[in-house]
Amino acid sequence: MHYLTELKSKNLSKEICVLRVDFNVKDIKDALRLEASLPTIKFLLKRGAKVVLLSHRGRPKSKKSLNEFSLKFIAKFLAKKLGRPVKFINHFDFQKIKEAVIKAAPKSIFLLENLRFLGGEEKNDAELAKRLASLGTFFVNDAFAVSHRKNASVYAITKFLTSYAGLLLENEIKSLDKVLKNPRQPLILILGGAKISDKIGLIKKFLNKARHILIGGGLANTLLWTKGIDIGQSLYEPKMSGIAKGLIKNKRVVLPNDWLVYKKQVLDIGPLTIQRFNEIIKTARTIIWNGPLGYFEDKRFRRGSAAIAKAISRSGAFSVVGGGETTQLVLSLGLKNRIGFLSTGGGAMLEYLAGKKLPGINALK
Repeated sequence: MHYLTELKSKNLSKEICVLRVDFNVKDIKDALRLEASLPTIKFLLKRGAKVVLLSHRGRPKSKKSLNEFSLKFIAKFLAKKLGRPVKFINHFDFQKIKEAVIKAAPKSIFLLENLRFLGGEEKNDAELAKRLASLGTFFVNDAFAVSHRKNASVYAITKFLTSYAGLLLENEIKSLDKVLKNPRQPLILILGGAKISDKIGLIKKFLNKARHILIGGGLANTLLWTKGIDIGQSLYEPKMSGIAKGLIKNKRVVLPNDWLVYKKQVLDIGPLTIQRFNEIIKTARTIIWNGPLGYFEDKRFRRGSAAIAKAISRSGAFSVVGGGETTQLVLSLGLKNRIGFLSTGGGAMLEYLAGKKLPGINALK
């Protein structure tokens, strides 16, 4: 696999980079992925390249979604951060786009509209990939968060252009490999969120690697229900009871021993569990965390997740934190600089750490 850093001594003033980024955010406040793309863009501009940015946003289902899922507002954010104009392209007339890019001066930046407005994007359509590739002279994938999907702008496009991994993608791979291949022990895995089915691959991968696996949120509800504990009307997955039975017998798996209930739903871990989890986190030299441990969107039920985030930041362990909700919490607490690595990927991080081959990364090889 080739990395963009291999071009650090190259003059790229005659080149056009088609750069796949991940701008799949709700708004500017959700800026982790937006800001994570800036180093690669700056790297290219510094060396004189023109940049054509590709991204998707949300799941538009009809033309009525055009305004709701447009990328137009991101152009203003980028222009402010980069200190130069960013030309937003609101159509998909590729011939006209190509002509505009060719005529533009070196270091010009273009942002195409949401690629999911085109049916071929999620179908990995080769013809669409070829048209996207026609806009540049080389391709860079810097969208780790969507690299687990076989999309035209991530996978098929690599067949038509010399391709590289961007600075963000390289950092993601190296940081995740650090905890996957040779983690400092003891390693602690912390998992929350809604569904245990989303994380079972990761659990199986680390069941014999981790000293402890701390579980909260909807995942814990499924395990507690399997144990015969009354969880009221809480979110859980009855179809996962077979797997859950095996996990609750494993001494490495640590479940909550108290919780907060509101309207017959378990919505956060309790103070005894916070204390217990904190003591375990203190022993760690490597920590992986994905998924909040309660309904943190409501301030009344974010105490558990916030306490765990603070405990990780104090631990001195090398920590990797991922998942949109989890990173959002870390950022809101001002702990970004006290976490080893904040991953921009949710599903991509889970699949990578579970040992799966991600199509977007595989294509670069």
